[in-house]
Amino acid sequence: MKITAIETFLVPPRWLFCRIETDEGIVGWGEPVVEGRADTVRTAVQELADYLVGQDPLRIEEHWQVMTKATFYRGGPVLSSAVAGLDQALWDIAGKTYGAPVHALLGGPVRDRIRMYSWIGGDEPAEIADGIAEKIAEGFTAVKMNGSAQLGPIATVAETDAALERLAAAREALGPDRDVAVDFHGRVSPANARRLLPLMAPLHPLFVEEPVVPELGAQLASIVAASSVPIATGERLFGRRDFVEPLAAGVAVVQPDLSHAGGISEVRRIAAQAEVAGASLAPHCPLGPIALAASLQVGFATPNFLIQEQSLGIHYNVGNDLLDYLVDPAVFRFDDGWVHRSTAPGLGIEVDEDAVRRADEIGHRWRATIWRHADGSLAEW
Repeated sequence: MKITAIETFLVPPRWLFCRIETDEGIVGWGEPVVEGRADTVRTAVQELADYLVGQDPLRIEEHWQVMTKATFYRGGPVLSSAVAGLDQALWDIAGKTYGAPVHALLGGPVRDRIRMYSWIGGDEPAEIADGIAEKIAEGFTAVKMNGSAQLGPIATVAETDAALERLAAAREALGPDRDVAVDFHGRVSPANARRLLPLMAPLHPLFVEEPVVPELGAQLASIVAASSVPIATGERLFGRRDFVEPLAAGVAVVQPDLSHAGGISEVRRIAAQAEVAGASLAPHCPLGPIALAASLQVGFATPNFLIQEQSLGIHYNVGNDLLDYLVDPAVFRFDDGWVHRSTAPGLGIEVDEDAVRRADEIGHRWRATIWRHADGSLAEW
């Protein structure tokens, strides 16, 4: 079997899909994207296609090594995301070739279902109770919310109180038997993180995500030591080497993104690396259906897996959502906040190719919001 063609599709609201075709008619799908840089990643996929076309798609590890190491300049979010989507598609082809789900090819399942969480935003405390009530009605037992709006380097008393009020409102609405994760989104300085985390500890967040931007990874050890709150990070880290410092610092949860961190092949290795350090895996995934399907395949085969993010109904997806590009949306039916293990081959989904091609005719130019502090300087988004 040989790869005969690789195509990419700009899919609203902000995704990029890739399609790998073989001479035996087996097709694999992946999701290579950097949000806000989809066109750039698309070019990187096309460059990698020069190598892949004509190759045996089942030599997945060989292709991963060549795509990541056969050039003098390596790494970075664009290249690792291009590799990630192609890697997903190759695993999809392998599963379809062998008639097995990807999790079976990764050593077999270690669980029958995966706990999911849903996004509620949480920008305004008054919205939190209503958002949580809606998710509880849908069966979810865990949600995630923003920890704060933009913050200065040293938060005021009012800003600190507002962050605590948000979390307190969520805890009250959830009760003691459900969980809330708090996303600091890298908006928080190390000083603010060390102040806020001990104050949040009595409200028992499941974890606090990305307390500081990745460039400040050297500060993680002091942040972990500041409180008993589990710290999570990793959505802007792109390979095993990037996780050495956070794991040494004592983070409790690693969050590589299956569309950014080298795909199924590399995230599987990151999960094993985290297991050695006593940390859990909770893949980042505010993206499309292929990225979510890939995340679930890894989750079913990973012993130290914790919980899975998904983006159904998230504010980014207005006008287009995950289920719009699937032939059978029932594969993402969440029963009481869980998704059950699929035995379908490959990634376990059937992409609606006609819908994807129509969407690509529209495309998108999604860009991240630019935030400003009160003095006009750039703020972390």
